[in-house]
Amino acid sequence: MSAPTGNERLEKRFTLRAEQRKARAVQNLAMLIVGAGLVLISVAVFLALPKAQVAIQQTSPSAIPVQVNFPAPAVKLTDLDDKPVALSDYKGQVILYNAWAIWCPPCKEEMPTLEAYYQAHKKDGFVVIAIEDGGSPGEVAVFVRDYRLSFPVWPDPKWVATRTFKTSGLPTSFIIDRGGTVRLTWTGAITRAVLEKYVTPIINEQ
Repeated sequence: MSAPTGNERLEKRFTLRAEQRKARAVQNLAMLIVGAGLVLISVAVFLALPKAQVAIQQTSPSAIPVQVNFPAPAVKLTDLDDKPVALSDYKGQVILYNAWAIWCPPCKEEMPTLEAYYQAHKKDGFVVIAIEDGGSPGEVAVFVRDYRLSFPVWPDPKWVATRTFKTSGLPTSFIIDRGGTVRLTWTGAITRAVLEKYVTPIINEQ
């Protein structure tokens, strides 16, 4: 077998270099495609993030009212102006009695919701009465100021209301109809949508 000539060796060298250049081009193209794919995935995740956050907010848990039927117990306390008050003072209105405490995170969470619902329905003979569980009148007054609450808020440093209603958790709320019957109760923070669904029909009863 004869040795390759100089031209043959040169041709093989050119062919090898061409194949190497082709291999590098294919590798670079593959890396470019992978990089572009990662960028597209990152953009898609970024664009989807706000929708995911909205979905989480829309599906955040809410307390669901339970139907009950018993006469509202009598509760007499002293308000933040040191005047005697009672649930019976609001007979003829629909009352949302909210048992809460200044140290309770879900209690704080639902206060703006209760305030907004009260503002929307107070003209219909509806009132929120929030009775604070165990705090001093001074502490409760500061909370009312900071949260800009306009509905009645009563301090209950000796837990009179919670014992009378046999409340075991906070926040717990009761709906008392115009005739003085407790119709709904729930424990935990509630959303505006659930209030409209369950409480508004009782407000609208004739």
